[in-house]
Amino acid sequence: MRKRSCLFGIAILGLISMPDLHAGNLAGVNLPDTVQVGSTTLVLNGLGLRTKMMVKVYVAGLYVTQKSSDAGAIVKADAPKKMVMQFLHSASKSQMTDAFDESFENNTPDAKKTMKADVDRVLGALESVKPGDQVVFTYVPGTGTTLAINGADKVTIAGAAFTEMMFSVWLGPKPPNEGLKKGLLGQ
Repeated sequence: MRKRSCLFGIAILGLISMPDLHAGNLAGVNLPDTVQVGSTTLVLNGLGLRTKMMVKVYVAGLYVTQKSSDAGAIVKADAPKKMVMQFLHSASKSQMTDAFDESFENNTPDAKKTMKADVDRVLGALESVKPGDQVVFTYVPGTGTTLAINGADKVTIAGAAFTEMMFSVWLGPKPPNEGLKKGLLGQ
């Protein structure tokens, strides 16, 4: 009996000291398997790696209310969602704005024109980043999409239409790179 209790204690200690195997890990970036947005718990749908000319730029983690591999459904869902971009490489403000502007043009050219003022507000709020920095877009129905850089809220854009355009950057027909989109969709 004493031996069994001792083995049970060792097993419990082993489980407690193990790293969280459900957390996402890609290119040395660890993201939690869940995040809290208001009173809603979001789950990590997938992780993707943004590369440009063989340079690892950032790891992105997509959080949604329920896992899905349907990009269109995720983009259109009027439900809380979050995109976390953890940078592996430095990028200037100009590089950031150019990349987002190009993605809007590639994925939602009509929306980019009709929401020009909102696009300009987001692009204006972007900053230069360095390795380890996080850029996060969080959508909350009724509030809108908030851009935060390293935990500091920069701007919030109201409306579901803007969030559809924003999340199309990664999940639209022309993502920055196909592997990024597949990873975010858990494929």
